[in-house]
Order: sequence, then C-alpha cells, then structure tokens
Amino acid sequence: MTATVDLASGTRMPALGLGTWPMGDDDTERAVLDAARAGYRLFDTAENYHNERGVGRGLRGCGVPREELFVTTKFNRAWHGEELVRSYLEASMKRLQVEYVDLLLIHWPNPSYDRYVQAWRGLIQLRDEGLVRAIGVSNFKPAHLERLREATGVLPEVNQVQLHPYVTRPEERAYHFQHGIVTESWGPLGRGDARLLQEPVITTLAAQYGKTPAQIVLRWHLELGLVPIPKTSSPERMRENLEVFDFALARDEVAAISALDDGSVMGVDSDVSGH
Repeated sequence: MTATVDLASGTRMPALGLGTWPMGDDDTERAVLDAARAGYRLFDTAENYHNERGVGRGLRGCGVPREELFVTTKFNRAWHGEELVRSYLEASMKRLQVEYVDLLLIHWPNPSYDRYVQAWRGLIQLRDEGLVRAIGVSNFKPAHLERLREATGVLPEVNQVQLHPYVTRPEERAYHFQHGIVTESWGPLGRGDARLLQEPVITTLAAQYGKTPAQIVLRWHLELGLVPIPKTSSPERMRENLEVFDFALARDEVAAISALDDGSVMGVDSDVSGH
C-alpha cells in the first residue's frame, strides 16, 4: 500500500493502518508480521493496550526498513506533564525497540484531571527535538483543541477519534478540516457492532461494486478524508482491508452511508471517559 496523507509538519502518514486493541503481545506480534507482509505500514498501539512490546517484536521481524514504517502510540493521564511525557516516550521506545516514534498522541483529554495542556507542551518539545516525527491527540473535542491552540498556538497534526457510519462526528471533522488536522478513525467498522455491516445501504453497495461490506465502509472513510485503523488478526481480512484503493464511491453514496448516523448516542464522551 502506497497511499498516504500529508500531516501539517510535512510528515507523510499511511492512509490506512492496523489497529491492535485488544490483542496481547504474542497475538500482536503475529498480527504485525502478517500485516507488514500484506503491505501495511501504519501500526497503532498505546500504553493502555499493553502490547507495545509485541508491536516492536513484529516490526523488528517483518523485514521492512524502519524508515518505511509508521509507528503510533498513545499515553495515559499519568504522564500529563511537560517532563512526564518525555519519561513516557523513553519507556515506550524501549518497549517498542525503536529510536523514534512517528506519531505520539495524548490518549484522552481527561478534562477533570486538567493537565492535557501541560502534556501538549511536552509533546511540542519532543517534536522540536526530533524524538517524534509528528504529534497529536486522541478523543479530543473541538473545545479541548481550542484550549491547546489558545495556550500554545500549536494544534495537533492528528486527532484519533471513534468514528464510523453510526458515529460520524460532523462537528469534530469540520473543525479538523478547518484547521488542517487529520482525522484518524478508531473502531472504523463499528467497533464490533455486527449491525453495521448488515445495513442494506452498505450490502447493496457491496454487491454493486463487487466488494465486501467492510471494504465499502473503509472506502467511505477514505472518501471523507479519514484515516481508518481497523483491528484484525486475520491475514485474509488484513488483505481485504487494503483492497479499497481501486474503486471510489459517488458523493450520493457517501451521503447515504453517512445518513446512518444515529446522533452519536453510541459515541464515547471524552469529557467523561478516559484513562
């Protein structure tokens, strides 16, 4: 897979990646090896997934040069401080066995903890020093992003949010588009909700294009300019998930899928959730 998106700093990020939650180290290692062989170059992990070591082993064993790989990880609120972020990164790089991280994210804003601005300042410093290529956040609302902008003058390059046809987050996407932030979709296939891939609008399009329902949904993400990171440990599904760059959905088809949004009642609320 060669398709990429450009981040604000000029870093190129693969347009589709592999999510690794929930998998332990051994399963993650196998999944990363299989995914790299299938053509994946973006791999997403986090402190809270407890599988950074597995990701690292898979990356070291896959035979792909490090500069061709894009490694993302995320840290919890215990590291929300300018120097604390540095401590986390050092420990994370040891677990991953890498000399730099491509994209480092604040996993949740945890507004009641009220230290995400300090964490953001630490991320800016790490990027300036070249220890991370790009910096961003996860599960941040526009209000949280505005606070970062007002406090530092710097906005994230990426915001990774729960996003799929039932939870389309138009407000967040509009803010991101306006400010040059790439939207990365976690849970892009409905986070285990089997109903999504059985929706008539999706199954009809799958039959029309000769694709699977999952491929239609992933193509919907790409048409909206999103970067989906579906999790799978199946080599067959890994290959299928990559086979979404050889067709395009019409604008009205994208709109029909977006109309499945239920008002985001299924979406997590990052003013309440987090770790």
